[in-house]
Amino acid sequence: MTTSPEPVVRPDRAFLLAHPAHFLALGFGAGLSPRAPGTAGTLVAFPLFWLLVDHPLYWGWMLLFIVVGVWACDVAGRHLGVHDHGGIVWDEVAAFLLVLPFAPATPGGFLLAFALFRLFDIWKPFPIGWLDARVPGGLGVMLDDLLAAGYAILILLGVASWM
Repeated sequence: MTTSPEPVVRPDRAFLLAHPAHFLALGFGAGLSPRAPGTAGTLVAFPLFWLLVDHPLYWGWMLLFIVVGVWACDVAGRHLGVHDHGGIVWDEVAAFLLVLPFAPATPGGFLLAFALFRLFDIWKPFPIGWLDARVPGGLGVMLDDLLAAGYAILILLGVASWM
């Protein structure tokens, strides 16, 4: 039985605060969660969404979050010694922020959006898993979550058409 290699550095509060890219890539600290850091990172998107949803440049902010996220995830991954360390959660934050505007604006709608995004992020149906294994660096870290967001958005659009 093979095990995955241990990260060269285990992220902790000192690592989080050592570099702006670490702070962002670890989702302001959500990536330090001992259990389900990706889920914790996804939850970070909610307050950001409510803060920015009415901003006229919402989609510009999302583009900035993705571009800066590629850089931050790349830097943090190199400093951790693991390309896509589980504590790197900015990919979940930024990608889920793309999904939320398509969710019905109800608690159930937001819960459905959350469940769909996490399902596709964890399951990684084609081509998500294929690309995840082949695209290196921060772009690779971000890309699989962006595709998971796309799948979640497609289902949410389908649900909305039935309402």
